[in-house]
Amino acid sequence: MLLKQLCLLLALSTLAGAQTYPDISAQELLRLKGKVTILDCNGTDSYQQEHIPGAIDYLGGYLHLKSLLPRDKKALIVAYCGGSRCPMYKLGADDARRLGYTNIRHLASGLQGWKELGYPITH
Repeated sequence: MLLKQLCLLLALSTLAGAQTYPDISAQELLRLKGKVTILDCNGTDSYQQEHIPGAIDYLGGYLHLKSLLPRDKKALIVAYCGGSRCPMYKLGADDARRLGYTNIRHLASGLQGWKELGYPITH
């Protein structure tokens, strides 16, 4: 039920002209490892099963993120979710934007695309 409500909220915010974020490829993200903060927006259960190494579990709410994100508001933040059709990344990206971060990207291929390339996963 909560997932349906979140998807409806995302759809409505998109219709209202919500912020969009430039895409970043999995290859580019891999090259930037250690120089980027990664937000996993798949939910805690999924995060506990598998996630991109170094990713932060986006638990929802910018107050949680405030303590985890770097002080530098120009730091690169990359949000992802399950795959190319998943809109959940916008929750984390929008919260980072609300906190004043200006360099936010979207891993459009998501976790599925990352795994398809054979890149490392943390279990």
